[in-house]
Amino acid sequence: MVIPASSTEYVHVPVTAPAGTNLSGSPVKVAIVAHGDNPAKGEWHTAEWVEGRARLLVGPDGGALTLTRGNYRVWITVDPPGAENLVRLSGSLTIS
Repeated sequence: MVIPASSTEYVHVPVTAPAGTNLSGSPVKVAIVAHGDNPAKGEWHTAEWVEGRARLLVGPDGGALTLTRGNYRVWITVDPPGAENLVRLSGSLTIS
C-alpha cells in the first residue's frame, strides 16, 4: 500500500483468526514502524474492527500517528479470550 504523506486515511489490516476463534470482540492494536524489530510497547495504537478487518487512522489531520516519507512495517496484535495473545507482521506500507 502507498499513501501520500499529506493524506489522512485509514490503514486496513486483514486478520485471519486461528480456527475456532472469534476475534470480533477482542481488543486489537496496530503498530506501524520503520525499524526491523518487533514493535515496542509504546508503538502500539488502539485500532477498531470494521467488517473483519482492523483499521487505524494515520496522517497529519487527526490520525493516531503521522508518518514521514519512507517504508514501514505494519504489525497487528489481538488479545482473544483465553491464553493466546496474537502478534503478527501484517505487511508493508510506503509513505510517499
